[in-house]
Parts: sequence; C-alpha cells; structure tokens
Amino acid sequence: MPVPPPNLNPPFNIVRLSHVELRVTDLAWSRAYYVDLLGLQVTHEEAGTIYLRAMEERGHHCLILRQAAEASVGGLGFKLWSEDDLDRAAAWFAGQGLPVSWVDRPFMGRVLATRDPWGVPLEFYARMDRLPPIHQKYALYRGVKPLRIDHFNLFSPDVDKAVVFYGAMGFRLTEYTADEETGRTWAAWMHRKGGVHDIAFTNGTGPRLHHVAFWVPTPLNIIDLLDLMSTSGYLSNIERGPGRHGISNAFFLYIRDRDGHRTEIYCSDYQTTDPDLEPIKWDLKDPQRQTLWGAPAPRTWFELGSTFEGTTQRESDLKAQPIVAP
Repeated sequence: MPVPPPNLNPPFNIVRLSHVELRVTDLAWSRAYYVDLLGLQVTHEEAGTIYLRAMEERGHHCLILRQAAEASVGGLGFKLWSEDDLDRAAAWFAGQGLPVSWVDRPFMGRVLATRDPWGVPLEFYARMDRLPPIHQKYALYRGVKPLRIDHFNLFSPDVDKAVVFYGAMGFRLTEYTADEETGRTWAAWMHRKGGVHDIAFTNGTGPRLHHVAFWVPTPLNIIDLLDLMSTSGYLSNIERGPGRHGISNAFFLYIRDRDGHRTEIYCSDYQTTDPDLEPIKWDLKDPQRQTLWGAPAPRTWFELGSTFEGTTQRESDLKAQPIVAP
C-alpha cells in the first residue's frame, strides 16, 4: 500500500504520548519491579493503585498500576495542546462514529475517553497536575534511571489502516517495514513529539499492547540494569537484548513483568522534527531491520502481548514472517 502523505494540519493538536494504565494481579510485586528495580518514582499511592513518573517528567504520572483479577491494559493517554483541542478531538471522534465520553481521572482536568476503530481505549487531556522538578535530585536515581516515557507499540491486525487512521490525527510516519510480496505494510513507526515514534504498529493478532518504552540516559544504564536483574531474582524477566535497532537506531532492552506486560528500555534514537522528513523503508527480510548487529528477535517478541480491557481481538490476514531466532 502506498505510504499516505503526512497531515500537517490535523483536526486537533496532539503534543505527545502521556501515560498508560496497566492492570496487574499482584500490586506489591509490581511495585517492587517498577519502583525498586526500574527506578520509577511514586507520586501517589492508595489501596489498589499506584501512580508513577520518571525523573524528567513534570506531569503527575506516566504509569498507573492498578490491582485487578486479570492482567490487561486500561488505556493509552495522550496530551493535547489546549482545551479547545480537546473539544475538537471529541467532535472528530464522534464524527468517525466512535464512542465519546468525558470521564473523571485523579490529578487531571477534563479527560476525553474514546476508542480507535479496533477498540484500543484512548484518553486525551490538556491539563495534568504539575509536580516540582526532580531531575537534579540525584539521590533519587536508581535502577535503570528512567527519564521519561517514550512510546507505545501495538500489535495491529491491519497496519496499513492504522497508519491511515493515526495519520489523520497528525501522527507522522518516520520508518516502516514493507512486505515486498504483498506490497503491504508489516510495521510502522509514527510520532508527534519529534522522536522516531510516540506510537508504533506491528503486524499480528490484535489489538494488543506490545510494549511501553522508557527513555534512559545511556546504554550503560541498560548494562547496569542487566547486571542487577541477573543477580537479584529477575533473570527470567529478561526477554531480548541488549542491542541496537536498525529501525530507529536506538539501543534497547526488552523485559517482561510477572503479568507479561513488556517494557522496552530505550535510548539514542534520532530527531524527526522536520515536517517534510521522508519515512525510511525497510524490507521485512532485512536482518538489520530488527537489530543493526543482525541478531533476530525471539518468537515470544512476535507473539506475546497485553490485552486491552474491553476489546475483541482478531487475527491479521497478513502472514508474512520476519526472521525469527531459533
């Protein structure tokens, strides 16, 4: 499918991705994992729920952990430029025939709740409580020293249609993987904030959350985390890496918590702020697409993901297969 041109005048202005809610089955275990091991900062804690932020973030939270009977993802959050953009977003989603409601969320102003055409729960807002800066409080830094939330990656049963829909909201394509046999897009990376992506789509049964990523200062922080995980009882939670992606050029590590929620630890991608930047195309069979050094991803990376609350999944009809580690 031809790559659609970028929409430089979208119906409302998305600044960036903002936050995600993970439903977890053992909140105490998850607190130890995300706070004590990875180093996210607790901003509020109450019975059944923990709010977290990373070290450079001024907004109240980027990750919500909520106790639940079954693991799932509650929704993906995005910050808009203004209150007017929030009203324009509500009108646009309603015009697409998608559900629109206004919901109460702690520590936030007006929140628009909706879903994309595949059922992914989305939240949009313009105002979140501000907290004092902590990026120079170095005594608080621990674990992998997460600085900020960077992106979401979703399994999608139709990546081409996802690119069209999210492109209509102003997400710009930076890189994509093409299946040369069918001419269809197998994976796509799209951004608002000027990195390689705020959201990405990978072909597969979905919709499901493939991973949420956090930006860290240097590759050495990832090495330190691996040393820590391998000697403190978290060896089995390491899934893939470390390595350097061909797509995005970023240094990475993938880890999975007890409930199967996948986190990417991420740094060193490149700037994409120019509005006329042409997307980079990759062949699905290129061994450097996944990892610049040529190492393929394990099968779990292509098959396992987190379900979204209230969605029905469907299998993709694109059966093209990337290189998979034996």
